[in-house]
Amino acid sequence: MNKKTLKTYGIESKSQLQGKKCYEVLHNSSTPCTCCINTKLKRGQFVEGKSYNPRIKRHLLTKDTIVEYNGRLYRLNLSIDVTKQEAYTKALKKYQDLETVVNEAIKTAMQMHNSDDAINIILEYLGKTLNGERTYVFEKNENNCDDNTYEWVAMGVTPQKENLQNIKPEICGNWYAFFDEGKPIVINDIEDIIEDNPKQYEILKAQNIKSIVVVPIYYENKAIGFYGIDNPPLHDIDYVKNMLEITGHFIVAQIKNRDLIKELNNMSYIDQLTKIGNRHAMRKYVNEMNKSRSIGVVYCDVTGLKRVNDTEGHAAGDALICKASEIVNEIYGDYGVFRIGGDEILALCSTIDEQEFNERSVRLKKAVEDKAVSMAIGTSWQSKSGESIREILHEAEQLMYADKAEYYKKMKIERRR
Repeated sequence: MNKKTLKTYGIESKSQLQGKKCYEVLHNSSTPCTCCINTKLKRGQFVEGKSYNPRIKRHLLTKDTIVEYNGRLYRLNLSIDVTKQEAYTKALKKYQDLETVVNEAIKTAMQMHNSDDAINIILEYLGKTLNGERTYVFEKNENNCDDNTYEWVAMGVTPQKENLQNIKPEICGNWYAFFDEGKPIVINDIEDIIEDNPKQYEILKAQNIKSIVVVPIYYENKAIGFYGIDNPPLHDIDYVKNMLEITGHFIVAQIKNRDLIKELNNMSYIDQLTKIGNRHAMRKYVNEMNKSRSIGVVYCDVTGLKRVNDTEGHAAGDALICKASEIVNEIYGDYGVFRIGGDEILALCSTIDEQEFNERSVRLKKAVEDKAVSMAIGTSWQSKSGESIREILHEAEQLMYADKAEYYKKMKIERRR
């Protein structure tokens, strides 16, 4: 053994080797190695191999042969320490394996019909592959607070999404400072942040988070949120960070796609003036409602709209329509409210019982009176909508026209006075 080898094995003097077998010195074993290659060695030929020596915890590239010296045969061993190269190779393979999984996840997610499902699939793949306890997405809301919008949790882990809504900006403010510089957040031990950010620490601690990796979500070069993983294995934390950064582009693309579809749906189904549903939304509601259940219909007409338009201008008329829509929406917004004409507003209440429907009708008429908005109102309720939805709508419409006629009759009498 040369000096380097003696030092590697912690042997101070060659005298310590006298009388000992190679397996005792090199492998700290009391019996010959089961993989010993002595019988395979020949003079003039090298046998190459690679092995891991648990005693010195090193990966070795070996070359062995038989040499003759002073009439005796010796085994000559040349060992090259390739631990760093081996670690690199393993790391490279791990990256390749992880990338394969991520690519498979993206491939599967791309087959989904909507972005919500696609994002949930990615989070599940990442959580399982990276051995995390929870993966999630947070997005900035209109109040500049953070909402947990998507979540996957491992078996036995408590979901947290419902508890993590409208998180104040100062809680994650330091994270966004890093995001603005293009940097992710890696916390190996949350105990390290207890002094610098006690509020953030309390929130993380309450979720049983010990370590965390978070990467930003960018839109037009601005961080609009983040996504990450809780309690990944610490020895893999660099891999976790890199994989999150790789898949981040897909997450952003899905969020953009989701928002675009939402905007297109709004344009298709939302009345742009009042922000309630339009005729297309009404048809969709009718097609999707349970025809075997009850239905309540409220047909409203904003009376006096033409007079307001003529005397005060169309801006005032639009304001009147919006005010009327708000009143109806306040009462029936948990069902379906639609603007189906210039001055006509319709509420459809699928599955509502008769008593509640009548109570809401009373509330509507009182709200109209209290807020000084003139509306003709017709209501109709049936225990089963069936295929007679047109008849129910027609009945409510006729009652609305009767109320409207009564309104104008009353107005004419008052004018005469």
